[in-house]
Order: sequence, then C-alpha cells, then structure tokens
Amino acid sequence: MTDATIEAPHEHHHVASDHEIAARAENLKMATWLFLASEVVIFSVLIAIYFLFRLEFPERVKEVHETAGVFLVAINTFLLLTSSWTMVMGLRAISKDNRQGLIQWFSFTAVLGTVFLGLQFVEYNTLSAEGITLYGDSFGMRFYAPTAFHGFHVFIGVVWSLLVINHARKGGYSKRDHIGVEVFGLYWHFVDVVWIVLFTVIYLL
Repeated sequence: MTDATIEAPHEHHHVASDHEIAARAENLKMATWLFLASEVVIFSVLIAIYFLFRLEFPERVKEVHETAGVFLVAINTFLLLTSSWTMVMGLRAISKDNRQGLIQWFSFTAVLGTVFLGLQFVEYNTLSAEGITLYGDSFGMRFYAPTAFHGFHVFIGVVWSLLVINHARKGGYSKRDHIGVEVFGLYWHFVDVVWIVLFTVIYLL
C-alpha cells in the first residue's frame, strides 16, 4: 500500500473571488431595495389614511397632540437619528478592517434603538391613560397603525444589529467582504427616514 493510498484526502475550501463577492453584494442590495420599496407602499398608505383623517378632524388631532406632548417624541427622534450616525461609524470601521470598532458602534446603535422603543412604550401608556387606544376611537386606529408598524421595524433592526455584532465577534466581516453590514445600513437608514416623515406628519403638522 503506497503513501498515496493511505493519505487522507485534503479538503479544499473555496475562497470567493472579488468578482463573486461583488456579484453577491449587488444581488443582496437589489433584493433589499425591492423589499424596502414594498415597505414604502405600505407606509405610504398608512400615512395617507392618517393625513386624510387629520384634514377631516383637525380639532381631534390637536387635542391628542396636547395629550401626547411633542417633547418626548422629539427626544426619541434625536435618539433614532443618532443611532443612524453610530451605524455609519460602524460601517466605516469595518471598511477599514476594524472589526472591534464595528462591534462597539453597532452596540450603541442597538442601545439607542432599544431606548427608542422604551420611550415609545411610555408614550403609548400616556395616551392609553387618556383613553386614546387602538380601538377606542377612529383616531387611535389611524395613529397607532403607522407608529406601531414603524416600532416593529425598529425592533427588527435592534435584533438584526445584535446578530451583526454576534457574527463580527465570531470573526465575520472584513474590509473585503462586509455586505451584511451594508444591507443592514440600508434598512436602518430607511427606518430613520420613515420616522422623520411620521414625526413631521403626525406630530408637527
């Protein structure tokens, strides 16, 4: 029996080429944009329904604004915008092969997103105490539908950011291949932009 016969076969691990990485990145980005486009349609319908109600019952909307208070929501808006900045810093870190920087900045993003949800819960409790509930009146349904749907997106984003952090801790992502971070960035920017629109239409106008 020769050495060639008894030698265990070597396992060959395929290393993706730059072209393969670029192609996968483009496919994932396209899929993400298509998904976000469908979400834009849903949010547009919910915002339009609220806006039409606001035009028909302006006094009711004014009453709710006074109950909710814009200050708390303004703080929440600032926190969410800040989380978008920390996300960008995390993306910048991994683009320089700084995996630890990605972990640190995305940890801030997850914390800020969690605080946003906590303050939104406080706001909902305040409104509920004043009788403004999902099924309490016509306004409640139109108010909670877009804001809670957005809150659900923030929750998904927080969980997603934690998954990115966990993958980075296991040695995932690099300067050469970090499409997973970029796709999350697209999603999180979308969440921020939608909130700016909601904040303007629901709380400021």
